Amino acid sequence: MPTLLDAIVVRKRRELVAARSECSIHTLESQLAAAPQPRDFFGALAAPGPIKLIAEFKRRSPSAGDIRPGATVEEVVVGYAAAGAAALSILTDAAGFGGCLEDLRAARAAVPLPILRKEFVIDRYQVVEARVHGADAVLLIAECLDDCHLRSLYREIIDLGMTPLVELHSEEHLARVLDLGATLIGINNRNLHTMTTDLDHVLCLRNRVPKACVVVAESGICSRADVERLEAAGIGAMLVGESLLKARDPGAAAAALLAGG
Repeated sequence: MPTLLDAIVVRKRRELVAARSECSIHTLESQLAAAPQPRDFFGALAAPGPIKLIAEFKRRSPSAGDIRPGATVEEVVVGYAAAGAAALSILTDAAGFGGCLEDLRAARAAVPLPILRKEFVIDRYQVVEARVHGADAVLLIAECLDDCHLRSLYREIIDLGMTPLVELHSEEHLARVLDLGATLIGINNRNLHTMTTDLDHVLCLRNRVPKACVVVAESGICSRADVERLEAAGIGAMLVGESLLKARDPGAAAAALLAGG
């Protein structure tokens, strides 16, 4: 059965055709020399200590609808940094999440934290875009990519000085991700068919990932109790967006996750 992700990939292919007509890959590559030096996204998450927070900015989502419509990046990410977030995730998809590439630039200018471009990446063009606009890491979703594209995009991200965060939901993709040599692995707790979340999903798969890898738990993290369960299972980082952005003060909500309030 086709998933929401399948429909998004079809849309991304159309968007890429339009993007290339406005700015060729050669023009985009010519801007790389002026791009800011990447920050160490992996190092920020692999550092010793408690579980690390990748705090996310988005204005809406396909599953939740409007979350924080009209929000500006600066007002949110400054609060995240003050709360102790280790890194940021910035949604750049417009149709589903209300984001844009300029949100990357705004986040980078506002705080010194390393930044993930969270996007449905299916082409090298998007990786170069990420680097030009100040991203330090790029998300790759195993469910979106065959082995050839997954491997080539993974290498392209590294060659441009950024960190790949390789995400999977279905257990069947774990071997593919490990064969890639990925050391930063995201496990999405959201079922792409039902759109429900289950925190036990990442807890079950953690034991199948080598201890040397940093595992990022994604989706369904809402409380300090959830965080303590993740820490007890040896999970090194968590990516949290919706529960923070629905709060009156996202920065305070982030602090509560990290320190129990």
